[in-house]
Amino acid sequence: MFKLFLKIATRYLLKNKLYSFINIFGLAIGIASFVLIMLYVNYERSYDKFEGSENVHRVFMDYLEGGEYVPGDANAYIVSGPALKEEFPEIENFVRFRRIRDLVVLNNNTPYDGIVGSLADPEYFDVFDHGLVKGDVNTALNEPYSVVLSTSVAQKLFGDGNPIGQSLKIAGDATVTFTVTGVMDNTNRNTHIKNDLLISFKTFYTWKIFENDWKYTWNQNEYYTYVKVAANTDVELLNKKIMAFVPKGFEFKERHHMEPIESIHLYSNKPYEAGTNGNGNNIKLLSIIAFITLLLSWMNYMNLSSSKSLERAKEIGIRKVVGGKKSQLTLQFLSESALLNFMAILLALGAVFLLLPGFNAMVGQNLGLDGTQLTALMPYLGIMLLGASLAALYPAFVLSRFNPAKVLKGQVQTSKNGLHFRRALIITQFVATISLLICTLMANKQINFLKNRPIGANLDQVVALKGQILDRAYDSIFYKDFDVLLEELKRSPYVAEVGCTGTYPGDDFSNMNSNIQLTFPDGHTDETHIWYNYGARPNYFNLMGMDFVAGNAFLQTAEKWSHNVVVNEEMVRFMGIEDPNALIGETIKFWGQDWTVSGVVEDYNHFGMKSAVVPIIIRHDRNTQNVLVKLDQKAITMAGVDKALNELEQTWHQVFPVSTYNYTFLDQKFQALFNEDQKFAKAFQIFTLLAILIASLGLFGLTSYTCIQRKKEIGVRKVNGATIAQILQLLNQNFIKWVGLAFVIAVPIAWFAMDKWLEGFAYKTTISWWVFVLGGLVALSIAILTVSWQSFRAAIANPVESLRDE
Repeated sequence: MFKLFLKIATRYLLKNKLYSFINIFGLAIGIASFVLIMLYVNYERSYDKFEGSENVHRVFMDYLEGGEYVPGDANAYIVSGPALKEEFPEIENFVRFRRIRDLVVLNNNTPYDGIVGSLADPEYFDVFDHGLVKGDVNTALNEPYSVVLSTSVAQKLFGDGNPIGQSLKIAGDATVTFTVTGVMDNTNRNTHIKNDLLISFKTFYTWKIFENDWKYTWNQNEYYTYVKVAANTDVELLNKKIMAFVPKGFEFKERHHMEPIESIHLYSNKPYEAGTNGNGNNIKLLSIIAFITLLLSWMNYMNLSSSKSLERAKEIGIRKVVGGKKSQLTLQFLSESALLNFMAILLALGAVFLLLPGFNAMVGQNLGLDGTQLTALMPYLGIMLLGASLAALYPAFVLSRFNPAKVLKGQVQTSKNGLHFRRALIITQFVATISLLICTLMANKQINFLKNRPIGANLDQVVALKGQILDRAYDSIFYKDFDVLLEELKRSPYVAEVGCTGTYPGDDFSNMNSNIQLTFPDGHTDETHIWYNYGARPNYFNLMGMDFVAGNAFLQTAEKWSHNVVVNEEMVRFMGIEDPNALIGETIKFWGQDWTVSGVVEDYNHFGMKSAVVPIIIRHDRNTQNVLVKLDQKAITMAGVDKALNELEQTWHQVFPVSTYNYTFLDQKFQALFNEDQKFAKAFQIFTLLAILIASLGLFGLTSYTCIQRKKEIGVRKVNGATIAQILQLLNQNFIKWVGLAFVIAVPIAWFAMDKWLEGFAYKTTISWWVFVLGGLVALSIAILTVSWQSFRAAIANPVESLRDE
């Protein structure tokens, strides 16, 4: 029986090629879009998921501001983990990380840079459920100067040899030898805190690099701290107790706070994050788009199948007359649906494999349909099968219930309820389409707003040079040689200006100091609000194109390095001073020292356009962390950027032959801060276009159905003198009304969605009325074009054909 049903279904689909193509193509688009989006969504949601991860939480600090606690940065204190474990029995274990960025590892005096490493407690392997491919987890990080490498770094340093027991040195202190005690495989591990190298935490207490930090306990918080709580712990209650915890003998103006490790990647965006996190709101919106495209494809199938029902009325009538049962007809139509859905799924999977490389390039990932990803998609596969079954049941039910006597007399008509249902499907489709159109326009408007908004500094053609000097320490000779480097760079015809700074706009938080204590010129000390500072040389401001609203760069003194500072306008407001000029020459105090304010610069965005301007103090310092080079536009236009960059590198290595070398264009690094939002906007565009295509196919189906339903009416009107324009107006007016109704419903939905999305930006564009109008007009234009094509065919048809049987 099933074989017969399948044979008949195959013949029917082959006979009705256009109908079959539209149905299969529409379903394939919906399924392929759904699979691609959910691959990305599942990947983003898989961060920090491991055995027992539900019991692991990160400890961070809340700061007291204006009488209320607000989330601070992502770090805690060096003693936070031990103190909390001792105080609360619910905490089974803890691990601390002290990040060591831009590590340069020396193996047989060969430097390897670009390595991210941390000091880590031996409990790392327990808290993070991480084993070793080589070495013993029980001893690997127990002793000072022990090192655990990732498999990729171990391969880079030692090739295929066994790294266990091998010796390494780290640039900055080549007097100390480290021993490799383990190798960990983190290639397939999604985590917000990535480490290529782990150094035993006991190393901290004797390693000279950190000797200035040995005295700090509750005075310096730059340690990522994670706690593992006992299973079945009331985490909410424990968190309340932790927030109320005050260290013995210490007056705290902040408090500890916990957050689940599984939520950090998507829902934490604090200063000093270990890396660039994702955006939970973007993931939610993409998930909604995935289900919308799939739902639209199912609606299309129901509409198209229903529209074909009138053409099959006589076939069904004859089948019933010769003894066909309703159940057999239902199974027949379900067989057709199953075959059609199977072909659509095959086409969709083929499309996913073909489109995956381009999709990966768009989202910046390396997703694949491996066993893990397919397993993660299994729950959604169940939803797809259930939805496809329900979508198939409706047309099967409609087709199988036709009355044979009426259909053979040509009296078949659809019920009003069925017509209303199909209209509701089309309206729903256009509600989704118009909402997506408006959201896409708003997302592009916001991204363009961020791109074009002045940041308060000129990053064009500015290059940051950075490297680890391997053959000398930070002494007077080092600084003298650095001055030589600056003078040599100034002589280059490609260089307009040279400066030095600890950080720059677009750099991350790790290269800037955060503080919560500052004494104002009037003697008042603020101990609750956060502010930031970094060091720079005097010509930094001119090179960066920063404008002064009062004073100037660091004051000239007899000393080469002074206690002069420049502040931004937000810092002036922070101090409660109305006139910036009143601050020039005044003294402020921090770090136990007096500092003279020499100038006030206009506010600029240091941490990207998603973050608000913060109070900043820029110290007069001989900082050599980043050499900034402003390229001469005319020279590089004539000779080319590559030639200029090669000369910069040659100059660097002439002065520092034993060193690493890296360069970064500041404008590119600043733009990268909202790459995720640009990718999201691009994905929104693509999948909105697919949703429009699916909705257009659905509208095509209902138009086809309407034209068939009103075929005789059109013939009668034409015989009585109706023009093609009048027929088009007759057939199109209802669809225009439906699109208008969909627009009214879609506007508040889109406004709410975009209002929530824009909350993630410190600087946001306005939700303009024209965005809604444009979205509605585009949807209306698509509807009119889709409907008019079918309507025009019906309007120009010979009325004799439709009236022949009357």
